[in-house]
Amino acid sequence: MTIRKCSTTDVVAFFLALWVWVCPVYAQQPVVYVVPVDGIIDLGLAPFIQRVLNEAEKEDAKAVVLEINTFGGRVDAAVVIRDALLNSKVPTVAFVNKRAISAGALISLAAETIAMADGGTIGAATPVQIGAPGGPAQPVAEKTVSYMRKEFRATAETRKRPSLIAEAMVDADVEIKDVIDKGKLLTLTTEEALKLKVADFQANTLELVLESRNLANATIRYASETWAETLVRFLTNPAVSSLLMTLGILGIIAEIRMPGFGIPGVLGITSLALFFWGHGLVRLAGLEEFLLVGLGVILVGIEVFLIPGFGIFGILGIAALVGGLGLSLVGAGATWEVVLDAIGQVSISLLVAIALSLVVLRVFPRLPFGKRLVLNKELGAKEGYESTPDTDRQWIGKQGTTVSDLHPSGIAHFNGQRVDVVSEGEFIQAGKWVEVVHVDGNRIVVRSCAEPPERGET
Repeated sequence: MTIRKCSTTDVVAFFLALWVWVCPVYAQQPVVYVVPVDGIIDLGLAPFIQRVLNEAEKEDAKAVVLEINTFGGRVDAAVVIRDALLNSKVPTVAFVNKRAISAGALISLAAETIAMADGGTIGAATPVQIGAPGGPAQPVAEKTVSYMRKEFRATAETRKRPSLIAEAMVDADVEIKDVIDKGKLLTLTTEEALKLKVADFQANTLELVLESRNLANATIRYASETWAETLVRFLTNPAVSSLLMTLGILGIIAEIRMPGFGIPGVLGITSLALFFWGHGLVRLAGLEEFLLVGLGVILVGIEVFLIPGFGIFGILGIAALVGGLGLSLVGAGATWEVVLDAIGQVSISLLVAIALSLVVLRVFPRLPFGKRLVLNKELGAKEGYESTPDTDRQWIGKQGTTVSDLHPSGIAHFNGQRVDVVSEGEFIQAGKWVEVVHVDGNRIVVRSCAEPPERGET
């Protein structure tokens, strides 16, 4: 027998044939993304799911499985996730393990396929609004229920599921014979959901879900949040949002009252920056809201520094602040109840910030740390400093009449002398009696007073 020596060409041909045979095996290995949807449905969850859907599409994944176990959450967040699932080019599966209540039900209905674990539940999706602290949730207006009812119906129709069943999950007025009586919300068990064709099949494990989709040999990629997404979910938490708004407003007020850019200003700007950054990433806060808040700060500054007293600029400034921050808390699908709740949340933060600022400005200079930052030493004439001239101090407590209108500055007569004066911000007509209340530098500040019983020399 003759043994032929393999040439280099034969070796290359062998490895090429092996590559052609092996490569398709790896190339055809399906990929499945698994996304956990548990706990509260919040605004930070929406961009996370959207990112996973985009990544799955780029990787040509065979499916995205949402493993759902939630009692619900924000309506606007659920609406954003619902739209993302309906627009996804990758097949989506909602694996309800163990419950998809309220907002979780809408997300489940938006998936192409619904699988439910044994003992699972889905439904009870009537919208409510948060009540008083420590109190129960309050019902919303009929128009809000109507809106959510149509959202559920449209989602069910898109996925070819019974639309009336979906409506009954939202509206207690929907009655379905042999399913739900009027006056009760619909919640389905796994067996009921399968019977009514809301769910497609039962599966107790993720492996069984994939096996039912002919993806038993798929490569599973468990999606997890990035540090930035986790931080965003933390910053958009209602309690954290309120704290950031309060600290931001408090810092601005303190900085205005204590001129010079210091710790209060840094605290205020940092808090508002974190607030807008977090809410901007979840597509709540945009340029419009940022500009509205900036306009509010400018108007309040004009009221404080340029126009003494409190008038139209101060009112408009506060309105702009409340409006800009309030709009940054609501998103797609937000109802009037949600908008009013957001404005109420901002108003409470504003009131708390004002109250805290009064306490801080009164207490801070007396603290050991505050004493080192606040100049308390009087710079008197003995030390070579001169503040208010002694000739001006003689007018404190004197009464006289205005020669010209004060708005707020003008001229008044005191003991036969014409003196430049300024009011406390109020408009005072000529010929009115005024009293000098204090002298601030070279400013002689007056206030309206009653005419003395015995009119003396003015």
